Amino acid sequence: MSRRKLLALASPVALAVGLTGCAAVGGGNIPSANTPITQNEAQQGREYHSQILQEFGGAMQGNTAGYVRDVGQRIAVQSGLANSQSAFTVSLLNSSVNNAFATTGGYVYTTRQLVALMDNEAELAAVLGHEVGHVAARHAQRRQQAQQQNTLLGAAGAILSGILLGDSQLGSTLGRAALQGSQLLTLSFSRDQEREADVLGVNYLSSAGYDPLAMSTVLESLARQSALDAQLQGRDNASLPEWASTHPDPASRVRDAATLAAGKTGATLNRDVFLRNIDGLTYGDDPEQGVIEGRQFIHPDLRFAFTAPQGFYLVNGAQQVTINGQSGQAELRVAQASGSLTQFVSSAFQSLSGQGQALNPQIQRTTVNGLPAAYGTARASTSNGQVDVTVFAYEMDAGQYYYYQAIAPAGRSGVFTPMFQSFRRISSTEAAQVVPRVIDVVTVQRGDTVSSLSRRMAYSNGQEARFRVLNSLDSNEGLRAGQQVKLVVRGR
Repeated sequence: MSRRKLLALASPVALAVGLTGCAAVGGGNIPSANTPITQNEAQQGREYHSQILQEFGGAMQGNTAGYVRDVGQRIAVQSGLANSQSAFTVSLLNSSVNNAFATTGGYVYTTRQLVALMDNEAELAAVLGHEVGHVAARHAQRRQQAQQQNTLLGAAGAILSGILLGDSQLGSTLGRAALQGSQLLTLSFSRDQEREADVLGVNYLSSAGYDPLAMSTVLESLARQSALDAQLQGRDNASLPEWASTHPDPASRVRDAATLAAGKTGATLNRDVFLRNIDGLTYGDDPEQGVIEGRQFIHPDLRFAFTAPQGFYLVNGAQQVTINGQSGQAELRVAQASGSLTQFVSSAFQSLSGQGQALNPQIQRTTVNGLPAAYGTARASTSNGQVDVTVFAYEMDAGQYYYYQAIAPAGRSGVFTPMFQSFRRISSTEAAQVVPRVIDVVTVQRGDTVSSLSRRMAYSNGQEARFRVLNSLDSNEGLRAGQQVKLVVRGR
Protein backbone atom coordinates (compact mmCIF):
# COMPACT_ATOMS: atom_id res chain seq x y z
CA MET A 1 0.00 0.00 0.00
CA SER A 2 2.11 2.87 -1.25
CA ARG A 3 1.72 6.53 -0.39
CA ARG A 4 1.83 7.55 -4.04
CA LYS A 5 -1.01 5.23 -4.94
CA LEU A 6 -3.18 6.03 -1.96
CA LEU A 7 -3.64 9.73 -2.49
CA ALA A 8 -6.46 9.47 -5.00
CA LEU A 9 -9.77 7.64 -5.02
CA ALA A 10 -9.19 4.39 -6.87
CA SER A 11 -11.51 4.00 -9.84
CA PRO A 12 -12.33 0.74 -11.65
CA VAL A 13 -9.49 -0.16 -13.99
CA ALA A 14 -9.83 -2.99 -16.48
CA LEU A 15 -6.54 -4.27 -17.82
CA ALA A 16 -6.19 -6.52 -20.81
CA VAL A 17 -3.50 -8.27 -18.83
CA GLY A 18 -3.54 -10.73 -16.02
CA LEU A 19 -1.20 -12.51 -13.70
CA THR A 20 -1.65 -14.59 -10.62
CA GLY A 21 1.48 -16.46 -9.76
CA CYS A 22 2.92 -17.30 -13.14
CA ALA A 23 1.13 -15.78 -16.09
CA ALA A 24 1.69 -14.39 -19.54
CA VAL A 25 -0.56 -11.92 -21.27
CA GLY A 26 -1.45 -10.73 -24.72
CA GLY A 27 -4.08 -11.02 -27.39
CA GLY A 28 -5.01 -10.40 -31.03
CA ASN A 29 -3.96 -12.64 -33.91
CA ILE A 30 -1.90 -15.46 -32.49
CA PRO A 31 1.46 -16.27 -34.09
CA SER A 32 2.59 -19.88 -34.05
CA ALA A 33 4.67 -21.12 -31.14
CA ASN A 34 8.24 -19.77 -30.96
CA THR A 35 7.64 -17.28 -33.77
CA PRO A 36 9.75 -14.13 -33.23
CA ILE A 37 8.03 -11.22 -31.49
CA THR A 38 5.77 -9.34 -33.89
CA GLN A 39 5.43 -5.56 -34.05
CA ASN A 40 1.89 -5.85 -32.71
CA GLU A 41 3.06 -7.92 -29.75
CA ALA A 42 5.86 -5.48 -29.00
CA GLN A 43 3.37 -2.61 -29.00
CA GLN A 44 1.04 -4.50 -26.67
CA GLY A 45 3.89 -5.21 -24.29
CA ARG A 46 4.85 -1.55 -24.16
CA GLU A 47 1.25 -0.60 -23.36
CA TYR A 48 1.03 -3.15 -20.55
CA HIS A 49 4.42 -2.31 -19.07
CA SER A 50 3.55 0.87 -17.20
CA GLN A 51 0.35 -0.63 -15.83
CA ILE A 52 2.19 -3.66 -14.50
CA LEU A 53 4.85 -1.52 -12.85
CA GLN A 54 2.12 0.54 -11.19
CA GLU A 55 0.36 -2.54 -9.83
CA PHE A 56 3.53 -4.14 -8.48
CA GLY A 57 5.31 -1.36 -6.64
CA GLY A 58 7.42 -0.11 -9.54
CA ALA A 59 10.72 -1.30 -11.00
CA MET A 60 13.72 -1.40 -8.70
CA GLN A 61 17.01 0.19 -9.68
CA GLY A 62 20.59 -0.51 -8.76
CA ASN A 63 22.94 -3.48 -8.72
CA THR A 64 20.45 -6.26 -7.99
CA ALA A 65 18.01 -5.02 -10.62
CA GLY A 66 20.80 -4.87 -13.19
CA TYR A 67 21.89 -8.39 -12.32
CA VAL A 68 18.35 -9.76 -12.68
CA ARG A 69 18.02 -7.95 -16.00
CA ASP A 70 21.22 -9.50 -17.35
CA VAL A 71 20.28 -13.03 -16.30
CA GLY A 72 16.75 -12.61 -17.66
CA GLN A 73 17.96 -11.35 -21.02
CA ARG A 74 20.45 -14.22 -21.35
CA ILE A 75 17.80 -16.84 -20.73
CA ALA A 76 15.08 -15.08 -22.76
CA VAL A 77 17.16 -14.96 -25.92
CA GLN A 78 17.31 -18.78 -25.85
CA SER A 79 13.61 -18.78 -26.77
CA GLY A 80 14.08 -17.57 -30.34
CA LEU A 81 11.61 -14.73 -29.74
CA ALA A 82 14.41 -12.32 -30.65
CA ASN A 83 18.09 -12.60 -31.55
CA SER A 84 19.23 -9.67 -29.43
CA GLN A 85 19.21 -9.67 -25.62
CA SER A 86 18.31 -5.98 -25.74
CA ALA A 87 14.96 -6.93 -27.28
CA PHE A 88 13.84 -8.10 -23.82
CA THR A 89 12.90 -5.79 -20.96
CA VAL A 90 13.47 -7.55 -17.64
CA SER A 91 12.26 -5.80 -14.47
CA LEU A 92 12.81 -6.50 -10.79
CA LEU A 93 9.61 -5.40 -9.04
CA ASN A 94 9.46 -3.82 -5.60
CA SER A 95 6.88 -6.29 -4.34
CA SER A 96 6.76 -8.53 -1.28
CA VAL A 97 4.81 -11.35 -2.95
CA ASN A 98 6.37 -14.41 -4.58
CA ASN A 99 5.59 -13.80 -8.22
CA ALA A 100 7.04 -13.85 -11.71
CA PHE A 101 5.46 -13.37 -15.10
CA ALA A 102 6.06 -12.19 -18.65
CA THR A 103 3.99 -10.35 -21.20
CA THR A 104 3.86 -10.46 -24.93
CA GLY A 105 6.53 -8.38 -26.62
CA GLY A 106 9.47 -9.55 -24.52
CA TYR A 107 8.67 -8.01 -21.13
CA VAL A 108 9.71 -10.23 -18.23
CA TYR A 109 9.16 -9.59 -14.51
CA THR A 110 10.02 -11.06 -11.14
CA THR A 111 9.48 -9.70 -7.65
CA ARG A 112 12.31 -9.11 -5.20
CA GLN A 113 10.60 -11.46 -2.74
CA LEU A 114 10.75 -14.36 -5.15
CA VAL A 115 14.38 -13.62 -6.01
CA ALA A 116 15.28 -13.65 -2.30
CA LEU A 117 13.82 -17.15 -1.99
CA MET A 118 16.06 -18.51 -4.75
CA ASP A 119 19.31 -20.30 -4.00
CA ASN A 120 21.41 -19.59 -7.08
CA GLU A 121 21.51 -17.92 -10.49
CA ALA A 122 20.30 -21.05 -12.27
CA GLU A 123 17.05 -20.93 -10.27
CA LEU A 124 16.58 -17.28 -11.26
CA ALA A 125 17.09 -18.26 -14.90
CA ALA A 126 14.65 -21.17 -14.44
CA VAL A 127 11.81 -18.98 -13.17
CA LEU A 128 12.29 -16.36 -15.86
CA GLY A 129 12.76 -19.02 -18.52
CA HIS A 130 9.48 -20.68 -17.55
CA GLU A 131 7.67 -17.38 -17.98
CA VAL A 132 9.32 -16.71 -21.32
CA GLY A 133 8.17 -20.20 -22.30
CA HIS A 134 4.56 -19.18 -21.75
CA VAL A 135 5.10 -16.18 -24.01
CA ALA A 136 6.93 -18.16 -26.71
CA ALA A 137 4.06 -20.67 -26.83
CA ARG A 138 1.48 -17.83 -26.78
CA HIS A 139 -0.39 -19.57 -23.98
CA ALA A 140 -2.30 -16.54 -22.73
CA GLN A 141 -3.52 -15.64 -26.21
CA ARG A 142 -4.65 -19.19 -26.84
CA ARG A 143 -6.52 -19.38 -23.54
CA GLN A 144 -8.18 -16.06 -24.21
CA GLN A 145 -9.20 -17.07 -27.68
CA ALA A 146 -10.59 -20.39 -26.49
CA GLN A 147 -12.54 -18.91 -23.60
CA GLN A 148 -13.46 -15.55 -25.12
CA GLN A 149 -12.36 -13.95 -21.88
CA ASN A 150 -9.79 -11.36 -22.76
CA THR A 151 -10.50 -8.73 -20.14
CA LEU A 152 -8.74 -9.33 -16.86
CA LEU A 153 -9.15 -6.99 -13.95
CA GLY A 154 -6.36 -5.33 -12.05
CA ALA A 155 -6.37 -4.79 -8.32
CA ALA A 156 -6.80 -1.02 -8.49
CA GLY A 157 -10.49 -0.89 -7.55
CA ALA A 158 -11.42 -3.57 -10.06
CA ILE A 159 -14.87 -5.10 -10.29
CA LEU A 160 -15.02 -8.89 -10.22
CA SER A 161 -18.50 -9.55 -11.58
CA GLY A 162 -20.75 -12.30 -10.35
CA ILE A 163 -18.96 -13.43 -7.20
CA LEU A 164 -21.47 -12.03 -4.75
CA LEU A 165 -23.88 -9.36 -5.88
CA GLY A 166 -23.72 -9.46 -9.64
CA ASP A 167 -22.02 -6.45 -11.20
CA SER A 168 -20.71 -4.97 -7.96
CA GLN A 169 -17.52 -3.87 -6.29
CA LEU A 170 -18.35 -6.07 -3.33
CA GLY A 171 -17.29 -9.10 -5.34
CA SER A 172 -13.77 -7.79 -5.51
CA THR A 173 -13.43 -7.85 -1.72
CA LEU A 174 -13.64 -11.62 -1.59
CA GLY A 175 -12.04 -12.05 -5.00
CA ARG A 176 -8.86 -10.24 -4.11
CA ALA A 177 -8.73 -11.83 -0.68
CA ALA A 178 -8.69 -15.25 -2.30
CA LEU A 179 -5.57 -14.28 -4.22
CA GLN A 180 -3.61 -14.11 -0.93
CA GLY A 181 -1.34 -11.39 -2.19
CA SER A 182 -0.97 -12.16 -5.86
CA GLN A 183 -2.47 -8.72 -6.55
CA LEU A 184 -3.97 -9.27 -9.98
CA LEU A 185 -6.75 -11.53 -11.21
CA THR A 186 -6.02 -13.92 -14.04
CA LEU A 187 -7.11 -16.75 -16.23
CA SER A 188 -5.15 -19.85 -15.40
CA PHE A 189 -3.04 -22.05 -17.60
CA SER A 190 -3.89 -25.68 -18.14
CA ARG A 191 -1.76 -28.59 -16.96
CA ASP A 192 -0.51 -29.11 -20.49
CA GLN A 193 0.45 -25.45 -20.84
CA GLU A 194 2.29 -25.42 -17.51
CA ARG A 195 4.16 -28.56 -18.53
CA GLU A 196 5.03 -27.07 -21.91
CA ALA A 197 6.40 -23.93 -20.21
CA ASP A 198 8.44 -26.17 -17.90
CA VAL A 199 9.78 -28.11 -20.88
CA LEU A 200 10.73 -24.92 -22.69
CA GLY A 201 12.26 -23.43 -19.54
CA VAL A 202 14.39 -26.52 -18.92
CA ASN A 203 15.53 -26.45 -22.55
CA TYR A 204 16.47 -22.78 -22.23
CA LEU A 205 18.46 -23.54 -19.08
CA SER A 206 20.41 -26.29 -20.78
CA SER A 207 21.13 -24.28 -23.93
CA ALA A 208 22.37 -21.38 -21.79
CA GLY A 209 24.69 -23.73 -19.85
CA TYR A 210 22.75 -23.67 -16.58
CA ASP A 211 21.99 -26.76 -14.52
CA PRO A 212 18.56 -27.82 -15.85
CA LEU A 213 17.68 -29.33 -12.47
CA ALA A 214 17.22 -25.76 -11.18
CA MET A 215 13.61 -25.77 -12.41
CA SER A 216 12.83 -28.62 -10.03
CA THR A 217 14.68 -27.15 -7.04
CA VAL A 218 13.08 -23.71 -7.29
CA LEU A 219 9.61 -25.25 -7.58
CA GLU A 220 10.35 -27.25 -4.43
CA SER A 221 11.41 -24.09 -2.58
CA LEU A 222 8.23 -22.34 -3.64
CA ALA A 223 6.07 -25.20 -2.42
CA ARG A 224 7.86 -25.14 0.94
CA GLN A 225 7.48 -21.38 1.26
CA SER A 226 3.78 -21.60 0.48
CA ALA A 227 3.30 -24.29 3.12
CA LEU A 228 5.24 -22.24 5.67
CA ASP A 229 3.23 -19.08 4.91
CA ALA A 230 0.00 -20.98 5.42
CA GLN A 231 1.24 -22.44 8.68
CA LEU A 232 2.37 -19.08 10.04
CA GLN A 233 -0.91 -17.46 9.02
CA GLY A 234 -3.05 -20.24 10.47
CA ARG A 235 -4.32 -21.35 7.09
CA ASP A 236 -4.71 -24.94 5.95
CA ASN A 237 -4.76 -24.33 2.19
CA ALA A 238 -1.03 -24.63 1.74
CA SER A 239 -0.97 -26.94 -1.24
CA LEU A 240 -0.37 -24.32 -3.95
CA PRO A 241 2.47 -21.79 -4.12
CA GLU A 242 1.48 -18.38 -5.53
CA TRP A 243 3.87 -18.77 -8.43
CA ALA A 244 2.81 -21.78 -10.49
CA SER A 245 -0.46 -21.89 -8.53
CA THR A 246 -2.42 -23.30 -11.46
CA HIS A 247 -0.86 -26.74 -11.22
CA PRO A 248 -2.88 -29.02 -8.92
CA ASP A 249 0.05 -30.98 -7.49
CA PRO A 250 3.31 -29.13 -6.77
CA ALA A 251 5.06 -32.30 -5.57
CA SER A 252 4.31 -34.01 -8.87
CA ARG A 253 5.52 -31.00 -10.77
CA VAL A 254 8.82 -30.99 -8.87
CA ARG A 255 9.35 -34.63 -9.88
CA ASP A 256 8.36 -33.97 -13.48
CA ALA A 257 10.80 -31.06 -13.74
CA ALA A 258 13.59 -33.27 -12.39
CA THR A 259 12.74 -35.90 -14.99
CA LEU A 260 12.86 -33.28 -17.74
CA ALA A 261 16.37 -32.30 -16.63
CA ALA A 262 17.73 -35.84 -16.71
CA GLY A 263 20.32 -36.33 -19.43
CA LYS A 264 20.47 -32.68 -20.43
CA THR A 265 23.74 -30.78 -20.44
CA GLY A 266 24.55 -27.77 -18.31
CA ALA A 267 26.01 -27.46 -14.84
CA THR A 268 26.32 -23.73 -14.02
CA LEU A 269 24.73 -22.61 -10.74
CA ASN A 270 26.66 -19.40 -9.96
CA ARG A 271 25.56 -19.53 -6.33
CA ASP A 272 28.27 -17.25 -4.98
CA VAL A 273 27.63 -14.66 -7.70
CA PHE A 274 23.92 -14.81 -7.03
CA LEU A 275 24.26 -14.38 -3.26
CA ARG A 276 26.66 -11.49 -3.68
CA ASN A 277 24.15 -9.71 -5.91
CA ILE A 278 21.17 -10.09 -3.56
CA ASP A 279 23.00 -9.18 -0.36
CA GLY A 280 21.14 -6.23 1.19
CA LEU A 281 17.96 -6.74 -0.87
CA THR A 282 14.79 -5.60 0.90
CA TYR A 283 12.83 -8.59 2.19
CA GLY A 284 9.14 -8.46 3.00
CA ASP A 285 7.32 -5.15 3.07
CA ASP A 286 8.92 -1.90 2.02
CA PRO A 287 8.15 0.72 4.71
CA GLU A 288 7.18 3.16 1.96
CA GLN A 289 4.30 0.78 1.22
CA GLY A 290 3.53 -0.01 4.86
CA VAL A 291 4.63 -3.09 6.78
CA ILE A 292 2.94 -6.09 8.35
CA GLU A 293 4.14 -7.13 11.79
CA GLY A 294 2.13 -10.16 12.85
CA ARG A 295 -1.50 -8.97 12.87
CA GLN A 296 -0.55 -5.29 12.89
CA PHE A 297 -0.25 -3.10 9.81
CA ILE A 298 1.73 0.10 10.25
CA HIS A 299 2.42 2.75 7.63
CA PRO A 300 5.23 5.08 8.71
CA ASP A 301 4.77 7.51 5.80
CA LEU A 302 0.99 7.80 6.00
CA ARG A 303 1.23 7.64 9.81
CA PHE A 304 -1.48 5.13 10.69
CA ALA A 305 -1.74 1.64 12.12
CA PHE A 306 -4.36 -1.00 12.86
CA THR A 307 -4.55 -4.60 14.08
CA ALA A 308 -6.39 -7.44 12.36
CA PRO A 309 -8.74 -9.60 14.44
CA GLN A 310 -7.46 -12.75 16.09
CA GLY A 311 -7.34 -15.57 13.54
CA PHE A 312 -7.01 -13.23 10.54
CA TYR A 313 -3.94 -12.46 8.46
CA LEU A 314 -2.94 -9.46 6.37
CA VAL A 315 -1.86 -9.03 2.75
CA ASN A 316 -0.37 -5.72 1.65
CA GLY A 317 -1.42 -4.84 -1.88
CA ALA A 318 -0.60 -1.96 -4.21
CA GLN A 319 -3.93 -0.22 -3.62
CA GLN A 320 -5.30 -1.81 -0.46
CA VAL A 321 -4.54 -3.89 2.59
CA THR A 322 -6.55 -7.10 2.62
CA ILE A 323 -7.64 -8.81 5.83
CA ASN A 324 -8.41 -12.52 5.39
CA GLY A 325 -9.96 -15.07 7.72
CA GLN A 326 -12.32 -18.01 7.92
CA SER A 327 -15.16 -15.82 9.25
CA GLY A 328 -14.88 -12.93 6.82
CA GLN A 329 -12.74 -10.75 4.59
CA ALA A 330 -12.11 -7.04 4.45
CA GLU A 331 -9.90 -4.46 2.83
CA LEU A 332 -8.66 -1.03 3.81
CA ARG A 333 -8.48 1.72 1.21
CA VAL A 334 -8.05 5.48 1.06
CA ALA A 335 -9.99 8.04 -0.91
CA GLN A 336 -10.16 11.76 -1.42
CA ALA A 337 -13.70 13.03 -1.74
CA SER A 338 -15.83 16.07 -1.05
CA GLY A 339 -18.78 15.94 1.32
CA SER A 340 -19.25 14.66 4.83
CA LEU A 341 -18.20 11.33 6.30
CA THR A 342 -21.82 10.20 6.30
CA GLN A 343 -22.15 11.05 2.62
CA PHE A 344 -18.93 9.22 1.86
CA VAL A 345 -20.09 6.02 3.60
CA SER A 346 -23.45 6.22 1.83
CA SER A 347 -21.68 6.59 -1.50
CA ALA A 348 -19.46 3.61 -0.71
CA PHE A 349 -22.52 1.44 -0.12
CA GLN A 350 -24.04 2.58 -3.40
CA SER A 351 -20.86 1.48 -5.18
CA LEU A 352 -21.05 -1.92 -3.48
CA SER A 353 -24.69 -2.52 -4.38
CA GLY A 354 -25.32 -5.12 -7.05
CA GLN A 355 -27.88 -5.34 -9.78
CA GLY A 356 -31.36 -5.37 -8.30
CA GLN A 357 -30.10 -5.24 -4.72
CA ALA A 358 -29.56 -1.92 -2.97
CA LEU A 359 -27.61 -1.57 0.25
CA ASN A 360 -29.17 1.12 2.44
CA PRO A 361 -27.83 0.86 5.97
CA GLN A 362 -28.39 3.21 8.85
CA ILE A 363 -25.19 5.24 9.05
CA GLN A 364 -23.87 6.31 12.44
CA ARG A 365 -21.21 8.80 13.49
CA THR A 366 -18.61 8.11 16.16
CA THR A 367 -15.03 8.86 17.17
CA VAL A 368 -12.22 6.28 17.14
CA ASN A 369 -8.93 7.11 18.85
CA GLY A 370 -9.61 10.79 18.31
CA LEU A 371 -10.54 10.41 14.64
CA PRO A 372 -14.00 11.35 13.30
CA ALA A 373 -15.61 8.17 11.94
CA ALA A 374 -18.83 6.91 10.39
CA TYR A 375 -20.06 3.41 9.69
CA GLY A 376 -22.95 1.25 8.63
CA THR A 377 -23.81 -2.42 8.13
CA ALA A 378 -26.27 -3.85 5.60
CA ARG A 379 -27.45 -7.37 4.92
CA ALA A 380 -27.28 -8.78 1.41
CA SER A 381 -28.25 -12.03 -0.24
CA THR A 382 -25.64 -13.92 -2.23
CA SER A 383 -25.42 -17.25 -3.98
CA ASN A 384 -23.76 -18.57 -0.82
CA GLY A 385 -26.39 -17.22 1.58
CA GLN A 386 -26.85 -13.99 3.45
CA VAL A 387 -23.90 -11.81 4.41
CA ASP A 388 -23.37 -8.60 6.36
CA VAL A 389 -21.53 -5.83 4.55
CA THR A 390 -19.86 -3.10 6.61
CA VAL A 391 -18.25 0.16 5.57
CA PHE A 392 -16.28 1.92 8.32
CA ALA A 393 -14.61 5.22 7.41
CA TYR A 394 -12.30 7.66 9.19
CA GLU A 395 -11.42 11.24 8.31
CA MET A 396 -7.66 11.61 8.73
CA ASP A 397 -7.46 15.04 7.09
CA ALA A 398 -9.99 17.30 5.41
CA GLY A 399 -11.47 15.34 2.52
CA GLN A 400 -9.19 12.34 3.01
CA TYR A 401 -10.99 9.19 4.11
CA TYR A 402 -9.55 5.85 5.13
CA TYR A 403 -12.21 3.16 4.96
CA TYR A 404 -12.77 -0.55 5.42
CA GLN A 405 -15.06 -2.62 3.24
CA ALA A 406 -15.83 -5.82 5.15
CA ILE A 407 -17.98 -8.86 4.54
CA ALA A 408 -18.96 -11.58 7.01
CA PRO A 409 -21.68 -14.22 7.35
CA ALA A 410 -24.99 -12.74 8.47
CA GLY A 411 -24.93 -11.85 12.16
CA ARG A 412 -21.15 -12.09 12.47
CA SER A 413 -19.96 -8.66 11.36
CA GLY A 414 -18.87 -8.00 14.95
CA VAL A 415 -15.74 -10.06 14.29
CA PHE A 416 -14.26 -6.91 12.76
CA THR A 417 -15.20 -4.52 15.58
CA PRO A 418 -11.81 -4.78 17.38
CA MET A 419 -10.07 -3.96 14.09
CA PHE A 420 -12.31 -0.97 13.43
CA GLN A 421 -11.58 0.30 16.93
CA SER A 422 -7.82 -0.23 16.54
CA PHE A 423 -7.33 2.22 13.66
CA ARG A 424 -5.18 5.10 14.87
CA ARG A 425 -2.67 7.77 14.00
CA ILE A 426 0.93 7.03 14.90
CA SER A 427 3.51 9.48 16.16
CA SER A 428 6.64 10.49 14.28
CA THR A 429 8.63 8.60 16.92
CA GLU A 430 6.70 5.37 16.29
CA ALA A 431 7.01 5.87 12.53
CA ALA A 432 10.78 6.28 12.81
CA GLN A 433 11.04 2.94 14.57
CA VAL A 434 9.83 1.07 11.47
CA VAL A 435 12.97 -0.39 9.92
CA PRO A 436 12.86 -2.64 6.81
CA ARG A 437 14.08 -6.20 6.78
CA VAL A 438 16.87 -7.06 4.35
CA ILE A 439 18.76 -10.12 3.15
CA ASP A 440 22.13 -10.50 4.88
CA VAL A 441 24.45 -13.08 3.30
CA VAL A 442 26.82 -14.48 5.94
CA THR A 443 29.54 -17.12 5.99
CA VAL A 444 29.00 -19.98 8.42
CA GLN A 445 31.71 -19.99 11.07
CA ARG A 446 33.02 -22.95 13.02
CA GLY A 447 30.50 -23.65 15.79
CA ASP A 448 27.56 -22.02 13.98
CA THR A 449 24.43 -24.15 13.77
CA VAL A 450 21.02 -23.82 12.18
CA SER A 451 19.66 -23.06 15.63
CA SER A 452 22.20 -20.35 16.46
CA LEU A 453 21.94 -18.59 13.11
CA SER A 454 18.14 -18.83 13.09
CA ARG A 455 18.02 -16.79 16.27
CA ARG A 456 19.40 -13.87 14.26
CA MET A 457 16.37 -13.87 11.95
CA ALA A 458 14.33 -10.67 12.46
CA TYR A 459 11.12 -12.43 13.40
CA SER A 460 9.40 -13.26 16.66
CA ASN A 461 8.11 -16.62 15.44
CA GLY A 462 9.09 -19.45 13.12
CA GLN A 463 12.74 -18.41 13.04
CA GLU A 464 14.24 -21.81 12.29
CA ALA A 465 11.51 -22.78 9.84
CA ARG A 466 11.97 -19.50 7.98
CA PHE A 467 15.75 -19.96 7.93
CA ARG A 468 15.51 -23.49 6.53
CA VAL A 469 13.08 -22.56 3.76
CA LEU A 470 15.06 -19.45 2.83
CA ASN A 471 18.22 -21.56 2.47
CA SER A 472 16.70 -24.70 0.94
CA LEU A 473 17.67 -26.81 3.93
CA ASP A 474 15.86 -30.05 4.70
CA SER A 475 14.43 -30.56 8.19
CA ASN A 476 17.48 -32.44 9.46
CA GLU A 477 20.15 -30.82 7.29
CA GLY A 478 22.99 -29.06 9.07
CA LEU A 479 25.59 -26.46 8.11
CA ARG A 480 29.31 -26.58 7.38
CA ALA A 481 31.96 -23.98 8.08
CA GLY A 482 32.61 -21.74 5.08
CA GLN A 483 29.11 -22.20 3.66
CA GLN A 484 27.22 -19.02 2.72
CA VAL A 485 23.64 -18.65 3.93
CA LYS A 486 20.94 -15.98 3.90
CA LEU A 487 19.57 -14.31 7.00
CA VAL A 488 16.72 -11.81 7.23
CA VAL A 489 17.78 -8.96 9.50
CA ARG A 490 16.77 -5.39 10.19
CA GLY A 491 18.19 -2.96 7.63
CA ARG A 492 21.68 -1.70 8.13
